[in-house]
Amino acid sequence: MSPIVTKNILRFAALLFLQVLVIDHIQISSMVTPFIYILAIIMLPFNTPRWLLLFSAFVLGFLVDIFSGTMGLNMSATLTIAFVRPYVLNLISFGRDYEDEEAPNMKNLGVDWFVAYVSIMIVIHHSAIFFLEVFRLSELGTTFLRIIYSSLATFVLVFLWQFLFALRKG
Repeated sequence: MSPIVTKNILRFAALLFLQVLVIDHIQISSMVTPFIYILAIIMLPFNTPRWLLLFSAFVLGFLVDIFSGTMGLNMSATLTIAFVRPYVLNLISFGRDYEDEEAPNMKNLGVDWFVAYVSIMIVIHHSAIFFLEVFRLSELGTTFLRIIYSSLATFVLVFLWQFLFALRKG
């Protein structure tokens, strides 16, 4: 097995366990629900085949749903970001060519690019999960606040992960 595959499998497992064993059990507020596990999909290498991207998102979301008891919410939101990931990368690439086995992180592509990419992906994921969870327009304001607060909390966790693991090696 190549080192890139091993690294991504370890990241997948670490983020899954961090989410279900630690973050899901921290009660910040009813408005804040961070989801660090989506970083496993966000940081897959650029050359990841689309079928593998979708399959990985399905498995990751399914496992989080099993441990969280959320009946498909995480799976559908994670599949959503896996589906839109290539379009988001094209949107923010501005003609930039990526190296095939390069992973999207701050060290490889810079802080400004990474902030734009991660912010878009987090907001898409959180919008999908919270709108599916509520599924009514009567709580539109509350849902938007949950999206904003949870996105900020997730963004902070993603940056902590980057500083601890991706930038530390540089």
